Amino acid sequence: MKKDIKIDVHHLTRVEGHGNIVVNVKSGKVEKCEWQVPEAPRFFEAMVRGRHYSEVARITSRICGICSVGHTLASVKASEAALGIRVTEQTFKLRELLKHAENFDSHVLHVYFLVAPDLAGAPSVFPLVKTHGEVVARALRLKRLAHEWGSLIGGRTTHPTTVVPGGFTKLPAKKELETLKERLLAAVPDLQATLKTVLSLAGAIPAFDRPTEYLALSSDDAYALYDGQVQSCLPDGKRQRWPVSDYRKVTNEYMTPLSTAKYTKNLRESYAAGALSRFNNNYDQLHAEAKKAAAALGLKPVCGNPYLNSAAQVVEIVHSAYDSLRLIDELLKSGIREEGLVKPTKYAQGAGAVEVPRGILFHEYAYDKEGMCTMGNCIIPTNQNHANIQKDFDKLVPELLAKDKSEKEMELALEMLVRAYDPCISCSTHYLDVKFVK
Repeated sequence: MKKDIKIDVHHLTRVEGHGNIVVNVKSGKVEKCEWQVPEAPRFFEAMVRGRHYSEVARITSRICGICSVGHTLASVKASEAALGIRVTEQTFKLRELLKHAENFDSHVLHVYFLVAPDLAGAPSVFPLVKTHGEVVARALRLKRLAHEWGSLIGGRTTHPTTVVPGGFTKLPAKKELETLKERLLAAVPDLQATLKTVLSLAGAIPAFDRPTEYLALSSDDAYALYDGQVQSCLPDGKRQRWPVSDYRKVTNEYMTPLSTAKYTKNLRESYAAGALSRFNNNYDQLHAEAKKAAAALGLKPVCGNPYLNSAAQVVEIVHSAYDSLRLIDELLKSGIREEGLVKPTKYAQGAGAVEVPRGILFHEYAYDKEGMCTMGNCIIPTNQNHANIQKDFDKLVPELLAKDKSEKEMELALEMLVRAYDPCISCSTHYLDVKFVK
């Protein structure tokens, strides 16, 4: 049917930052279909120049209040690569445990508070307090657990204080780790209930498929969140890896008039980052309980439905809980030891990467012989997803028209698609093109 459609969502709700959806259809022909990012640019790469390596992570953690653990870890890893620092096994495991806390925390927030209202037909989470009070209470219990878990390891969950280049300034006590283990075990019924809740709403998840490239950290030894190489997974399952130091060759940032955040591309016109990308790249490394959750959700690699990124987040919630139990047992067995900070052995340039809830995050710095930063670069997961969201729009809108969807139905489908990516739009806007005239 030939119809006229005009969608103008100015500042999409239930996402971080400002993004617009604009679609114009005239007599059944798509004249405009755009995912726009108007957020003002930010200048964190400039802020770190002239600062000592001990200060840089404190600054860059402020890029995001949700992924501040990830920014801290990516930052210290980049500084350690530049400074020739190799951290101890204890530091490595504690950082993995902290990374799990952040992913767990953010995924609970996204699935319960940002995505579930769409699936339940509610405008926000607030009506669900009355109709699904126990579900909301469960979400808050899991959020509190994650927040206190992150605070135990990082000093605080938002902008952690204990993680520094070379190690930790403060370590959790044995008793505190034992208590955390007990709380994680006690949360298993809530994890099981979370899976049941998502399954009960799964019928509202749109059926859509667009094969793309999936980019994530990957490791043969673990489901890579804290450490690994950069890996690409194509729709046919073919994989390719690069060292983190080659991240610029993989991301290939470029500018577009639709966005104040740069776009990226690698082997195809665009790629996706996030929980679904990690799932597609690293399924074999998932904990057995997480694989059971994936099976219950009908999620298999390589999955090409971006709406199922939220389902992959549920799988990761389960994985983070059980893998953290493993890490705690290993730390308790070896004993927590005061080790002191590993000192720099050189002053050069280095890159670091971690997986934050929204995908792979890169930081890179250069230091002079006094340990002062001379260059900084950050590539955020959401700006790696912007081009992929646009490509999804380009395929989805004609399909919705062919199904004779109403304007309101199309608007909701597009909003849900963006929300499925769990974007952190403010963090992604680092575009700057300045010409100095003397």
